[in-house]
Amino acid sequence: QVQLVESGGGLVQAGGSLRLSCAASGNIFGITSMAWYRQAPGKQRELVARITTAGTTNYVDSVKGRFIISRDAAKNTVFLQMNSLKPEDTAVYYCYARSTVRGIMESYWGKGTLVTVSS
Repeated sequence: QVQLVESGGGLVQAGGSLRLSCAASGNIFGITSMAWYRQAPGKQRELVARITTAGTTNYVDSVKGRFIISRDAAKNTVFLQMNSLKPEDTAVYYCYARSTVRGIMESYWGKGTLVTVSS
């Protein structure tokens, strides 16, 4: 089992910045990638950014050039630096981890942290 705890959400004005953190604990050795998803009211959950254990990253087009995903392997923590925030970035942001142990792939989710961007 892997436990994920997010922090860093809050209220910010458009154009501002926030940094989200996701701390992983438990059976972390099987984790192959971690990601941030978000879900806005009335919309489906969408992938925002992903980072693999090799450091490869990818982003949804709407955040490219504004958001940066990174990780501190020693602290088992993934970050999402969000710059130039827009009202349309308002959503609950969820941390996600994919783990493969003995060939069995499992997915884990955090409880989410709310980001609100005011215009």
